[in-house]
Amino acid sequence: MQAMVLNAVGAPLEWTQLPDREPGPGQIRVKVCACGVCRTDLHVVDGELPNPLTPIIPGHEIVGRIDRVGAGVEGLRVGERVGIPWLGHTCGVCPYCVGHHENLCDAPLFTGYTRDGGFATATIADARFAFPLGEAGDDVSLAPLLCAGLIGWRSLVIAGDGKRLGLYGFGAAAHILAQVAIWQGRSVYAFTRPGDVKTQAFARGLGATWAGGSDEAPPEPLDAAIIFAVVGDLVPTALKAVRKGGRVVCAGIHMSDIPSFPYALLWEERQLVSVANLTRQDGLDFLGLAPSIGIVTTTHPYPLQQANTALADLRAGRFDGAAVLVP
Repeated sequence: MQAMVLNAVGAPLEWTQLPDREPGPGQIRVKVCACGVCRTDLHVVDGELPNPLTPIIPGHEIVGRIDRVGAGVEGLRVGERVGIPWLGHTCGVCPYCVGHHENLCDAPLFTGYTRDGGFATATIADARFAFPLGEAGDDVSLAPLLCAGLIGWRSLVIAGDGKRLGLYGFGAAAHILAQVAIWQGRSVYAFTRPGDVKTQAFARGLGATWAGGSDEAPPEPLDAAIIFAVVGDLVPTALKAVRKGGRVVCAGIHMSDIPSFPYALLWEERQLVSVANLTRQDGLDFLGLAPSIGIVTTTHPYPLQQANTALADLRAGRFDGAAVLVP
């Protein structure tokens, strides 16, 4: 197998040939067909997440086909197309796992961070965290659903049923979630970097009711807001934008420090919450519903060997939608 490997935090990924790996009990081996490039991959590579396993193969928006099945695996077969997400393994015995909050597991493993991921021609996965994808849709278009889509979905559920939804940071996750929210009959208000008229036009093209800079107030109070950008300064901004009793959801795994703000912004029963990882049920719910919604992902394919270029383009905001590596 070949892979783009992170040998040291902050260093470029290196093209590496590795021995083929065999799946252990409860595992599958997957031939990677496509792997999305997520902002969390940047956090891993740039050292913004603590204690990554190195050397590590990044990547956690994996679409591939099973080519080997380990002992004890049920319900999956060789040749089947599956998706592998960020949460790659849970202990199954801690209070969170037992209480159906496995996203908060005390001893998790994360794909592309503490276990090898999909910037490779093949990967080993815990069969419990491999979602059947069926045959509808192409591999590249499906890849962003495995994190941008799943975390967006969990964030939307936690945001509640409000009709006026603000999305701060209109990247891979928001461009998927906007389509879901509009399909549900909600109005989407898209907030971009100030002056980013290109992304604002992109958001309106997807059906957003309004699009403007994050330094602008929406034309009417929001029922809820989801922050995908990693900028802590947006928290008080979003609190200002939501109505009394509204909710602000922080969807990223990493964010710069949140500045102090007057209690008046939180008062009147506004809520500030975070989203962590996902559960298997999130995957089953969203991936089962996605074909009915007709989500169209905007993707930018890169050859696997150009993973460093894809990461640099994502860091610089050179595209709308999502980058996807193709072996």
